[in-house]
Amino acid sequence: MNGTINPGKQRKAQYEADLRMQGKNMAAPLSKELRTKHGVRSLAVRVGDTVKVLRGDYLGKSGNVNQVDRKRNKVYIQGVMRKKTDGKEAFLGFRPSNVMIIGIDMKDKKRIKKKTTSTKTLASGKKE
Repeated sequence: MNGTINPGKQRKAQYEADLRMQGKNMAAPLSKELRTKHGVRSLAVRVGDTVKVLRGDYLGKSGNVNQVDRKRNKVYIQGVMRKKTDGKEAFLGFRPSNVMIIGIDMKDKKRIKKKTTSTKTLASGKKE
């Protein structure tokens, strides 16, 4: 995030961001059940996650993530398609902020780091 509120500069900063920052921009909120279970508010969307659309014409639709495009900041969902004029169907791209993760693909065990220390132990200065 740069230090300006100018929309054009904000868009330019997102467009020119490095891959690490583009990955951080791919974060989507978790459902309330997943928040309480894992102690995390949001995660980066990955292929295999199950998401639900929160905005637009496809509000409430859900499906597995088929593709993640960091450069265009889009998430493509299996089953959410639009007919093109030539009769073919094409996936619709959604911004990660407009979807909610309702199922996490846990193939990567290090994806969610468990919080081992509580705030009380940090305040007292004691180690567990």
